Amino acid sequence: MKKNKTMIFLFILPTVLCLLFMYVYPIVRTVIMSFFKVESLTASTSTWSFYGLQNYFKILRNAGFISSMKNMVMIWLVGGIITMCLSMLMAVILTSGIRGAKFFKAAIYMPNIISAVALATMWIQYVFNYDYGLLNQIVKAFGGENVRWLGTDLIFWAMMIAFIFGSVGYYMLIFISGIEGIPQDLYEAATIDGANILDRFFQITLPLLKGVIRTCVTFWSINATTFFLWTKMFSPINTETATIVPVVYLYDTVFGGKGVVERDAGAGAAVGVVLTLIIIAVYVITNLILKDSDLEY
Repeated sequence: MKKNKTMIFLFILPTVLCLLFMYVYPIVRTVIMSFFKVESLTASTSTWSFYGLQNYFKILRNAGFISSMKNMVMIWLVGGIITMCLSMLMAVILTSGIRGAKFFKAAIYMPNIISAVALATMWIQYVFNYDYGLLNQIVKAFGGENVRWLGTDLIFWAMMIAFIFGSVGYYMLIFISGIEGIPQDLYEAATIDGANILDRFFQITLPLLKGVIRTCVTFWSINATTFFLWTKMFSPINTETATIVPVVYLYDTVFGGKGVVERDAGAGAAVGVVLTLIIIAVYVITNLILKDSDLEY
């Protein structure tokens, strides 16, 4: 028995050490750093000076951070509603027994196996391009004039459309797995009792997918708060106010970027802590709203 315990300890030791040094230590260091004035991530702790909550006050008074938070909320709320609705709709359709369901599943999920950089480039160069983009070709076909989809007024929505296109397939598969776990007997019994498609969806499918919806909302919240690559692709040279998000603001604050006069790792750490707290808050609220029902099937 003792030998078994020793072997178990030796097997899990590398994992525990990796967890401590690669996850726990950076998290603890970041939280501590957020209360100090730190110029660089590599600065020795001896050069840190206690700053209290000033880093948090600093970012909350910064116009760039406020704009980034507004953009993040729009991505999370508007983008989340559209993505979840489209994903749920496609999942319901593809589990209803239509022909070619496997083909459509693969086609809709296809953007998720393509590099995000390649996907963003496709939208920027071949869909939103001012001179030869697909959208402007359609606009001209109806007698209109070219639209600057990547201009300041529309670039945020162009970025969101591209992001949603690349996200729908992922959440669709999660919903499909949840729907396929619901016994067909329930739907057959409901149909015999006279329930139509909408009745079956709202009375059977949705109530039994609360756990799946909760998982999707949590994943989407993480994706919205860690939204980085798409902003950099749509604003490759200088970060624009229309596309900036908190993670990009954090990057610019720590490593230098638009409007950053002096680098401030302490303020960047404060941004990271705020984003973490937001994810935790969303998770807790989601669990309170979407409580598991006492449903049996």
